[in-house]
Amino acid sequence: MLLFLQLITLFIISAILAPIVLRGVTFLLRKGGLLDRPHLYKSEKWRAPAPYGAGISILVMLLILTPLIFWFWEFSDLLEKRLLIVLIIGIGISLVSFIDDMDTIGKSPVRVPPIVRLMMQIGVGAIIGVTSIKISYVSGLFGGIIDLSDFSTIIGDYRIYYIPLFVTIFWYVLVFNSVNFSDGVPGLTGGFALISFIILGLLAVKLILTDESLASQENSRFLLSLLAIIIPITYFLTRSDISRRVIMGDSGTIMLAFLIATLAIVGGGKIATALSVLGIYVIDFVYVITTRIMSGQNPMKWDQSTHLHFRLMELGLTQREIRIIVYSLTAIFGLSAILLSGVGKILLLIIIAMITVFITEILGRVKKR
Repeated sequence: MLLFLQLITLFIISAILAPIVLRGVTFLLRKGGLLDRPHLYKSEKWRAPAPYGAGISILVMLLILTPLIFWFWEFSDLLEKRLLIVLIIGIGISLVSFIDDMDTIGKSPVRVPPIVRLMMQIGVGAIIGVTSIKISYVSGLFGGIIDLSDFSTIIGDYRIYYIPLFVTIFWYVLVFNSVNFSDGVPGLTGGFALISFIILGLLAVKLILTDESLASQENSRFLLSLLAIIIPITYFLTRSDISRRVIMGDSGTIMLAFLIATLAIVGGGKIATALSVLGIYVIDFVYVITTRIMSGQNPMKWDQSTHLHFRLMELGLTQREIRIIVYSLTAIFGLSAILLSGVGKILLLIIIAMITVFITEILGRVKKR
């Protein structure tokens, strides 16, 4: 009971501070003339320019409130090390993404080419993969776990776990790009991420109530403490992004992707659950990339036609209706994953793939007609 009272207290503090931080960041962006160019977008020519890159507020919240985590609870040296790694990487990717945001609005002399962004994603996965946060095991389909740490080699004085390293890099690249592909409708990425955080939080609560092992209890408590900080700022940022009072930009999208990918690992390697939550855009990402490669196109080129939400938009759905569809499917798949076993989660992912591909194919044929 004390744990949940502490978490609620931290959540309330975060909820009070989040809009203040967001307004402060918005004021500084507007003061610096860091505004977007809505005239370049067909669907947004009607509105006034808005502060761009407001997603940096997520990092600001983490840096301000992280000390409270240690005031409320004591964690092992291992988890303290993990938190430090998360903050350092978060600072790095936020700065790179913010530079990219400024280049988008013509305010930066430095450009961040797509290949640099991809190398950053691989680098993040590699850093995580050689630390204690790596994906060291996966759950077996029929129970038990598969220990990936059995696959290792010694280079100099260091033991390199090459399978966990590869799997972790692949996981981060997949999540970064899947979440980034959802960035096309105002508030879609933020709401998508918010639901993901809530699902991971519910899973952590479930583990606290059902798994009494020390590792599970501490990991779940650690995960919930971070979510208590992240969820409020994600909510307020998403609301502002929907109304176009601010534009989240890559500063928010990439940071949210990093947090989803990392918290899924920290929460006890709940990769299948996270995949189920992200399922719509994971499948959309794989499907679009595969289709582009098969047609000889650049697989990483951004456009406003191939992604699921753009096709729904072409079908005549409003942005609000698209958000409702994506939010609803994400919540349904995420809640289902919490209740399902290993085999059930695999079947759920297959169903998600079938639904996503079916919708994409149908929308594609409608567009051709």
